[in-house]
Amino acid sequence: MSFNDQTLAHLKKLCKIECSPEEDRSILENLSRVLQYMKQLEEIDTENVQPCRHVLRSMLKNRMREDEVKDLLSRDKFLANASDQIGGMVRVPPVMKPQ
Repeated sequence: MSFNDQTLAHLKKLCKIECSPEEDRSILENLSRVLQYMKQLEEIDTENVQPCRHVLRSMLKNRMREDEVKDLLSRDKFLANASDQIGGMVRVPPVMKPQ
């Protein structure tokens, strides 16, 4: 596969973008470089390589600690960390404005 002016025109139509002639040339050059790189990758022997479904497989493990029942914070200690409070509750900025 190669990229030409017709392919680029089709891609621009699909993406709904407009480009200057200079940008067109730059895009075609970049796409051609990507294809060349992909052809290079095809030369690598992957015969005995297992498929990789997750690049960071080791990070997918759930690393969770055991739940431990501890004493609850008193309301006063909890509210001491709040930036604003009202009537024993944490006050937060309004998210929605009334109509």
